[in-house]
Amino acid sequence: MKRSLNPRLVKIVWPLLLLVAAILFPLVFPNPALDNIAVLTLMYAAMATAWNIFSGYTGYNSLGHSTFFGFGAYVIALISVDKGLEGGFSLFLLVPVAGVVAALAAIPIGWITLRTRGHAFVVITLITVFIFQLLAFNLRGFTNGSIGLFLPAPGFGVDWFLLPYYYIQLAILVLALLTSLYIRSSRYGLWLLAIRDDEDRAEGLGVRTGTSKLIAFVISAFFVGMVGAMYAYFIGSIYPQYVFDPALTITIVLMAFLGGVGTLAGPILGAIILETAQQYFSIYAPTGLYQIFLGALFLIVILLMPQGIVPSLARLWTAWRVRRGAGGTPVAPERQPVAVEKG
Repeated sequence: MKRSLNPRLVKIVWPLLLLVAAILFPLVFPNPALDNIAVLTLMYAAMATAWNIFSGYTGYNSLGHSTFFGFGAYVIALISVDKGLEGGFSLFLLVPVAGVVAALAAIPIGWITLRTRGHAFVVITLITVFIFQLLAFNLRGFTNGSIGLFLPAPGFGVDWFLLPYYYIQLAILVLALLTSLYIRSSRYGLWLLAIRDDEDRAEGLGVRTGTSKLIAFVISAFFVGMVGAMYAYFIGSIYPQYVFDPALTITIVLMAFLGGVGTLAGPILGAIILETAQQYFSIYAPTGLYQIFLGALFLIVILLMPQGIVPSLARLWTAWRVRRGAGGTPVAPERQPVAVEKG
């Protein structure tokens, strides 16, 4: 008689195996080109996961998260330039500081934007990106304007230059994923999902919708701000048009929708597929071919898997198990309780 695997054990084991594989990846494949793509993929996966904590659970689709990316980038750049800091591991200590600053900035931004809903919210969050981009261009005495800011060279060895960025960014992704998992399995997560399903009804049932949305908005901004700081230190220079970039948020949204909005693994899977494809096409394919690939990919997903890859595969897996159970060995029906009449 076959013994089936414990589902709870499987849910614990396979994420650990994936984590071990991620830890060993740069050691097993010490290729600078692959490791560079891996670092960027981890950054996008962390941002997509952070975006999902707010937009995936509340249903408020934000197009302004690159605002917090820019805040994180400018915080680490301004502090390092103003204090004359040298490169090295010490500069990584500014990454959580950048996340905190981005989270603090998200409080007034969220307080204003979250008073709107639907398309109005989408448009206002997008407008905030252009507002802060213009401020970064025009506050030349503070941000250095279009000339940009240059961070100190890290000074890492050539053989292991990418490893610190890889492992610290992996830690940020794991922290964002654990936060997303905790929120989803908590009562607070149920409040967010209730807001996504029917905000007015949730408010009528006693859910503090405004506070709940704002907290998720701030948590999401915290992780995006840290990734912005990591990106600035990784690239070595920042410019307003590249860190306050609306296309950045759109890319994050596409990754989340491709993998599956509101799921844990969906944003990560979407980031792996899109960022890897983008890097590959930018190196080996003619210009414009990536846009064709992207359009074809999303056309296939919309037609065949409209809810994203992860939810669609989960539904197919469940249907296959049901068909297998129905066509295989009959399962004994559960014993029903016998009704006893009082008399």
